Amino acid sequence: MTLCTPDRTTNRPRVQRPHSPPDGADGPRRRFRIAGADVSASITVFLIALPLSLGIALATGAPLQAGLVAAAVGGIVAGRLGGSPLQVSGPAAGLTVVTAELIQRYGWRTTCVITLLAGLAQVGLAALRVARSALAVSPAIVHGMIAGIGVTIALAQLHIMLGGSPQSSPVDNALGLPAQLAEVSPAAVAVSALTVALLLLWPRLPGRTGRLLRTVPAALSSVAAATALAVLAGLGVPRVDLPAWTSHALPGLPDGPVLGLAAGVLTITLVTSVQSLLSAVAIDKLAAKRAADTGGAGVPRSRLDRELAGLGAANMVSGALGGLPVAGVAVRSVANVTAGAVSRNSAILHGVWIVLAALLLVPLLELIPLPALAALVMVVGVQMVSITHIRTVTRHREVLVYAVTVAGVVFIGLLQGVAIGIAVAVAVAMHRLARTRITREERDGRHLIRIRGQLTFLAVPRLSRTLHQLPAGADVVVELDGSFMDHAAYETLHDWQTSHLAHGGSVDMTGPSGLRITEPTHGHGPVDASDAEGSRAGSGSGGHSCCRPWTPWRNHQCQEQPASETDGEAPGTTTTAQRLASGIGAFQRDTAPLVRDELARLAREGQRPSQLFLTCADSRLVTSMITSSGPGDLFTVRNVGNLVPLPGEESGDDSVAAAIEYAVEVLRVDSITVCGHSGCGAMQALLNSGPDDPSSPLRRWLRHGRPSLERMESRRHAWARISGRLPADEVEQLCLTNVVQQLEHLRAYESVARRLAEGTLTLHGMYFHVGEAQAYLLAGTDEVHSYDDVFNHVPPTAAGAGDRPGAMPLPGSGARETARAS
Repeated sequence: MTLCTPDRTTNRPRVQRPHSPPDGADGPRRRFRIAGADVSASITVFLIALPLSLGIALATGAPLQAGLVAAAVGGIVAGRLGGSPLQVSGPAAGLTVVTAELIQRYGWRTTCVITLLAGLAQVGLAALRVARSALAVSPAIVHGMIAGIGVTIALAQLHIMLGGSPQSSPVDNALGLPAQLAEVSPAAVAVSALTVALLLLWPRLPGRTGRLLRTVPAALSSVAAATALAVLAGLGVPRVDLPAWTSHALPGLPDGPVLGLAAGVLTITLVTSVQSLLSAVAIDKLAAKRAADTGGAGVPRSRLDRELAGLGAANMVSGALGGLPVAGVAVRSVANVTAGAVSRNSAILHGVWIVLAALLLVPLLELIPLPALAALVMVVGVQMVSITHIRTVTRHREVLVYAVTVAGVVFIGLLQGVAIGIAVAVAVAMHRLARTRITREERDGRHLIRIRGQLTFLAVPRLSRTLHQLPAGADVVVELDGSFMDHAAYETLHDWQTSHLAHGGSVDMTGPSGLRITEPTHGHGPVDASDAEGSRAGSGSGGHSCCRPWTPWRNHQCQEQPASETDGEAPGTTTTAQRLASGIGAFQRDTAPLVRDELARLAREGQRPSQLFLTCADSRLVTSMITSSGPGDLFTVRNVGNLVPLPGEESGDDSVAAAIEYAVEVLRVDSITVCGHSGCGAMQALLNSGPDDPSSPLRRWLRHGRPSLERMESRRHAWARISGRLPADEVEQLCLTNVVQQLEHLRAYESVARRLAEGTLTLHGMYFHVGEAQAYLLAGTDEVHSYDDVFNHVPPTAAGAGDRPGAMPLPGSGARETARAS
């Protein structure tokens, strides 16, 4: 068997051997290309990362070269292997406290081994696909941890800015500030002040010159200016000291208690993992916003398990080469996205520039004053205490968790502070779950029971006592304002309701807005205050499931989506497969118990629909919703444009004709409805089509709508009207006319014409205005030529005798003799 592919030059088929390599595989390979946007973005990130890496190394007490090693490895290794294309990894300020404590306790060489083992642990966690578990940590705890680290960094670096040396703990640093202020070094203060001033003022430089200068990162400009001041003024301040790479300290055999080393590995693993994964999710949102604002191509979302594996590989390499722990860094990542990076090449290139600088710019780097780096890191630490985060946790009533975590990190330690924060978060959640307010009042002879909070077994005694205090036969409204009710509470409420109704009383279950909610019968599940369906629960109207809508549908955009469980999906997003599974799960949980008996009957007896409903394939047109129909009510046919091809013109596609024959001859339906709708894309395409348009399956199908277009343009037919008014535009005119024309096509079918002549079949036209959520029915007689093409408004009170409760019947021949609007 041979495969033929078109030749681009001659348009003739060219024979290609099966399983042969793709075109060009035997010739020169495609060159590796790097986008110009990635090159420019990498330079921007490099200029930010270089001083920050040195400053973080200084803050931890590690060799300064360790910061450069971590920055290079984070860019090259994590950038190449990680799952977040635009995230930049390297030494992070959030790791300063942890690393400094490990260096002080075990020494630098052992800390390198701990970093290597932490990377190995991260690779193992990635293999177990647990990356998304890190996102389960409360944001209040994460923000509190970051703020606590920021406070610790700022207190330590403040001593270096004043010309001294930091102490071993934040408390000691705070207590030692008065003594340090008494021994201030004017040179160190001058350098530090200039650095801080430029860091804060550089992004606010005005005018055209300011815009030009702001292309240089504030971190680089401030450190460069401080370096120039120190060199030109001859200030006696300590400077960067980069020893020769030949004497660079590499990891050695671990020296220390096993439990302590294991705790260090666990700390590095957790902190770097959580920080990197949260940063990756934030960068995804920022990249998506950039694509939406600029209209540019989007960047693939992060694959979190791959990101964790890439981070682990980077930490293994960094530890082996004597570098600091590596994590995804928000500051550099945001700069990368803002600078226009389009792929992971930007992060990789920034690592290459770090390597070149570490090898070629050592004399220049050794001119940088240490107080300038301390000032840079101190500002970063202060910015880690984010006002935005504080407002967020305040709005969500998580201030206690945030404050406890900050205090724990500052006064006790990082892991201990996070553990305390988790304990407080769990306690707060349990308190909210157990806290339920039940109040009772009487209004105009009706008793109102308000239940606020989650209704669990803990509240059952109070709930039962309140309900049984109500007099027999009273009218009662139970207002549920909560998102959860367990089985014990449901049974209590359901048993009381049954007893109260039996003694002549009435019960309305409502949500906080006052809308009545449905209560599943036969004990299928608890009342959910969010399922407002507008029906009265237990009002004595039967309560059978057939009286309720078949599909308790709620727009997916009206409620928050659960976080994706698939690697690579950001929170709040879901894949098509997940939405499908979620919908099926909701059906099995909510709808199946209501319709199971009815479907079992239909399975035994077979389908006996009363109507053939022919409508458009448009996804906004939900037939069961707009007709309040359920299983077995409608025999539905959907196609593009709700078209009925004339007999003999199907051109090999007999699907519509077969459905009509089956519905009329076999199922013996009583009526056929053709339903059009507003904003129909098929009618728009029909209006815009021309005789010279290239042929396609869609255009060949739409030719069945040309009689509708000719009818609209003909002077022999009056324009269709909708509720007495002319259509809003040409598209709506064609949508209405098309309904009338397809009814005429239906009469051309022999089986339809025979049933119409017998008086056993009726035809109806219907128009649904999507934007108004309003249905209109075509008024007229049984003869198509006497239609005056008036679509009349269907009032909300329309109902028909003999139909299933809740289903909207389409009018019969008598009902169609409605008064015509002029």
